[in-house]
Amino acid sequence: MLEALRRWAENAKAQHKSLLRVGYFGSYARGDWGVGSVLDVVLIVSESDLPIARRAAEWDLTELPVPVDVLVYTIREWEKIIAQPGMWLKRRNEVVWVA
Repeated sequence: MLEALRRWAENAKAQHKSLLRVGYFGSYARGDWGVGSVLDVVLIVSESDLPIARRAAEWDLTELPVPVDVLVYTIREWEKIIAQPGMWLKRRNEVVWVA
């Protein structure tokens, strides 16, 4: 599954110059995934005119062999989010970057 994500990331970066980084977090990153687990993916883009809630729809991850939840942030948003207390402050070191 992770090799499939790496291949997807390489192809996506070749097609979308705005895509800067691709990572995953959650149960797959911790190694405690099981039946029914979803792959949590974070995409970092250089910029986007879309609101955060609509960005994920722009990315087709259906070729991956498991269900995927994807979050898409601009680089500025990501830097701000990981610097603030909250979920991402605790999880930023959990993200495994594949591209």
